[in-house]
Amino acid sequence: MTSPYLDLVKSHASLLKPQAIPLIDNLAGYSLPHHPEPAANAPVALLFSPHPDDECMTGALPLRLLREAGYRVINLPITLGSNPRRQEERSHELERACRWLGFELREIEPGGLSHVSTHARQKDPEAWAEKVEAVACLVAELKPAIVICPNEDDGHATHIGTHHLAMDALAHEGHACWLAQTEFWRAMAHPNLLVETSCADTADLVAALACHVGEVKRNPYHLRLTSWMADNVRRGAELIGGAGVEAPDFAFGTLYRLDHFDGEKIEHTKQRHIMPARGALLNLFTAGSAP
Repeated sequence: MTSPYLDLVKSHASLLKPQAIPLIDNLAGYSLPHHPEPAANAPVALLFSPHPDDECMTGALPLRLLREAGYRVINLPITLGSNPRRQEERSHELERACRWLGFELREIEPGGLSHVSTHARQKDPEAWAEKVEAVACLVAELKPAIVICPNEDDGHATHIGTHHLAMDALAHEGHACWLAQTEFWRAMAHPNLLVETSCADTADLVAALACHVGEVKRNPYHLRLTSWMADNVRRGAELIGGAGVEAPDFAFGTLYRLDHFDGEKIEHTKQRHIMPARGALLNLFTAGSAP
């Protein structure tokens, strides 16, 4: 007997094949999403992206902070990838993606950093200290209210290195802020925040990811992003809501670990939140519980 779910599975499989929808190698002809100009004194969310394209994959929270709470979202690409021949092209792809999402873009140095890993941190402390100093200068300038970076066990050497670079730079400045840790290459054991993105916001994250043409040609991250985000809802429902609870009634979400950084160390919180698209996002960052 044929499974009653065969058509469902086939239709889903068809979505993961190269589509007629073109990759976005030029913004001409597209109507970009409207993003209101942030206020002069708008709080800053500083997004540490190990590579160009990570700003899209883990961009749910910063995108909602921009659109719903008036934050300046500043994307800080840590590297431009490991292939020198692709770095200039990846820089242009990144510019297009950030324009689509309304994220500002800052660079640490032309061409991005190299050797961002725990190995480099341990084996070449002088070179690492120079990287930390460069990033700390940007932290001192931008004074982010929220820093978004990979968690320390994200399953990729540059992602893990980026976590330590962010933490070292914050500690260098003694800068207290909210800290939202992300996951992509390895699932976090203890996320405490599930952020829904509406269909419109999710579509913009996919479109921005499609701006990274060279990357999605070799691996169609953009076509698989919605599947990953749907699975985040499955995991987050019970990791955050509790074992055996009814899953939230939304399709797409991204998991984070939201804590405080007190200027020296991470202060872990026991609070857990599921934040629907029409939820009061700013309640997560109330004055009474700010670091």
